[in-house]
Amino acid sequence: MSAPMLDQALRALADANRRAILTEIQSSPRSVGEIAGGVGLSQQTTSHHLGVLRSAGLVVETRAGTRHLFLVNDDGFGAVRSYLDGFWPGKLAALQTAVEAGRDRANG
Repeated sequence: MSAPMLDQALRALADANRRAILTEIQSSPRSVGEIAGGVGLSQQTTSHHLGVLRSAGLVVETRAGTRHLFLVNDDGFGAVRSYLDGFWPGKLAALQTAVEAGRDRANG
């Protein structure tokens, strides 16, 4: 994922309504009306948020007849997770250093 797309995904995730929508569609595809009912927003507002999530690569849209169904795009989240996972190795190394220093003080 390019830096601009990652920025767009992180901005999309910053909104609580969008996170609620993602939770609503994480296990099965749903229509705008179903999503709106589940999160307590109007269909128009829900459609707007879904558009932002789709543009950020976090949601995919499929069709079942005349219905538009939305589902979480695992690939979009993979890029965000990959970015965030990059912070852990340094933190784990610092934790290991702190634990070893504490052990040395206790034994020393």
